[in-house]
Amino acid sequence: MPLQLSLSDLLLDALRLAIVLAVVVHVLRTKRDTAAATGWIGMVLLMPFAGLVLYLMFGVNRVQRRARRLAHKHGWSGRGALTGERFRVEGDFAPLARMVGRLTEWPLLRGNAVDVLHDGDEAYPAMLDAIAGATHSVLLCSYIFRADEVGMRFVTALAAARQRGVEVRVLVDGIGSGYLYSPVAQQLRRQGVACARFMHSVWPWRMPFINLRNHRKILTVDGRIGFVGGLNIGQENLLRRRSRQTVADTHFRLRGPVVHQLNEAFARDWSFTCGEELDGPLYFPAPDSAGDVPARVVASGPDNDLEKIEFTMLQAVALARRRITVMTPYFLPDERLVSALCLAAMRGVEIDIVAPETSNHRLIDWARDAHLQPFLDAGCRIWLGRRPFNHSKLLVVDGVWSFIGSANIDLRSLRLNFEINMEIYDTALATTLDTLIRSWPSARLTHHALDKRSLPVKLRNAAIRLFLPYL
Repeated sequence: MPLQLSLSDLLLDALRLAIVLAVVVHVLRTKRDTAAATGWIGMVLLMPFAGLVLYLMFGVNRVQRRARRLAHKHGWSGRGALTGERFRVEGDFAPLARMVGRLTEWPLLRGNAVDVLHDGDEAYPAMLDAIAGATHSVLLCSYIFRADEVGMRFVTALAAARQRGVEVRVLVDGIGSGYLYSPVAQQLRRQGVACARFMHSVWPWRMPFINLRNHRKILTVDGRIGFVGGLNIGQENLLRRRSRQTVADTHFRLRGPVVHQLNEAFARDWSFTCGEELDGPLYFPAPDSAGDVPARVVASGPDNDLEKIEFTMLQAVALARRRITVMTPYFLPDERLVSALCLAAMRGVEIDIVAPETSNHRLIDWARDAHLQPFLDAGCRIWLGRRPFNHSKLLVVDGVWSFIGSANIDLRSLRLNFEINMEIYDTALATTLDTLIRSWPSARLTHHALDKRSLPVKLRNAAIRLFLPYL
């Protein structure tokens, strides 16, 4: 019996050692973030069996592996996303345009028109009108797509388009639009509309509960009209309802060749989810010029597009010479972006950052307040936005360059979610967005306001901030 126990102990120790070695080797080969790598190695050393289970569930990037297989299979030739008249930027922003071109492998295209749509009150009618006029294709991607009064209007419009013979594809997130059950997905399928749920599975080891969400908001019609921005689909985005849950937001209607890049981003996500490839003139017709605005899509996600949106922001901030205005619902940037903004402020760039006084996630508000000291020390102006809660994601640099889309300025958006933004070189749009951002604040946050908070509040905020990568 003692020999038997000794042998079993030896086998158990060998198994522990094998688990630790396997996880350590995988971490060292795949993790670029040293903090994350150290954390996973420490966990598996302390708890080999539990650490292995957690690492398999949350630490292995299966999204990237699957995306690479699909890219090899389909080639991702760019379809129609490379067509259109290219625009060459001169002057201060030329390095930014070159960098984003190399980063995204998509050209900056001229010939676009961009319309600003405020809240669901303006955006939803425009989106529904576009769907009603569709003749060939409708592609819709939304993080939240509710089966409420507003959502059902979209379901009806999409079903009517399908009945007219239009090719309709709808992609909703596997968490944002319902985890165990997605009412809107069921409604669409009953109407015969092709609807898929991104990264959805009832088994946690196949789909992390928190990470790797598709946060993109895309609507394109006939490959010629597109909508992008921060707006989800739900009645809370109608300001005229004036409820306590009302959410303000900013969305954009696009016409011109840049719509093909939106279609390309959707087509990749659809192929990733369903395996169906969307191609040909049905989705990528010959582009028409609709204006004179140069624009380009910047997509990011934990597949092959990691950190592209953040890198674009970093380069834009580094090139700023006069002023930067930011509006974001959640302001929890990582240390790289913190340093870039603070350095810009210290070299004399005027920086105004607008975040809501109270968002729809109280923990994020607490963590944010513990994250603001470096910005105030560097001379940035921090403004608290008035009610209702504003969900807009806007960045304007030097009154020329605008960056709009779905990405918040926090680690979740910039590292863990699939997001889609667009860079636009247009002084008229930059002026409009700059005016919008500056019109929203209700109060300025100062050192004094932070200092006078009680010690328990400061400790609470600092403790919540430790979970910054997961908020």
